[in-house]
Amino acid sequence: MISPNVHPQPEELHPSLWRASQLARCTTRCIDTGHAVLSKQLPNGGWPTGTLVDLLVQQPGIGEIRLLAPALRKVAHKSVVFLQPPHAPQAIALAGMGLAPSQLIWLIWLKSATSSDALWAAEQVLRSGSCGALLFWSTHVRPESLRRLHLAAQARETLFFALRPLAASQDASPAPLRLSLRPAPGGIEIGFLKRRGPQRDEPLFLPLAEHGKALSDRQVSRPAPVAAPAPTRLAAEAGTRSAREEVGH
Repeated sequence: MISPNVHPQPEELHPSLWRASQLARCTTRCIDTGHAVLSKQLPNGGWPTGTLVDLLVQQPGIGEIRLLAPALRKVAHKSVVFLQPPHAPQAIALAGMGLAPSQLIWLIWLKSATSSDALWAAEQVLRSGSCGALLFWSTHVRPESLRRLHLAAQARETLFFALRPLAASQDASPAPLRLSLRPAPGGIEIGFLKRRGPQRDEPLFLPLAEHGKALSDRQVSRPAPVAAPAPTRLAAEAGTRSAREEVGH
């Protein structure tokens, strides 16, 4: 029996509860960001797995890959998927960050396909659980499609980042963590649009080491194609009416 003078902690009542003045503690597995100053600002001290993380970028190539590289290295033994990157990944720069070409699967050819094809491919990767991380670039995604991908991510423990334009910050999103990324001298400026914890109005400056551009219009060196997992290979056949109907477009 709890004494009337003792106030239990919210997490003692339910793991999904937390005080508005503190960061949430949940059962979701997290991957350390590799940036101590950022990890201190995130619930459970890292990037959550099995959920949608919304990264709203002012423009591609401002350091978003360098931001994610420490976490990607931790899960790269299961491969990392780049889906619809805005430019061809720069293999030399990625190798300098500790991400070997053999650990990466990039699906650039979907850039010219319909949005439903890309969404379908993303859902298959998430549901398969065969990859350590999925980075999905998209200029426009409907809220219902985001919810579908968020639910697919919850079935596994894949790191799932949706990289979208900063203007999308005005749109609804089921992501429990939403960050804005803007370029800053020597690093990037991170804004906390949504997190399970107290509101933070002040942006966080994060210095980033220079490793060259991970995304480039011109590749210096392009590795041989890496075999994709079975669900991802199915994306090559996307574009059929049944695939589009499955995604809901």
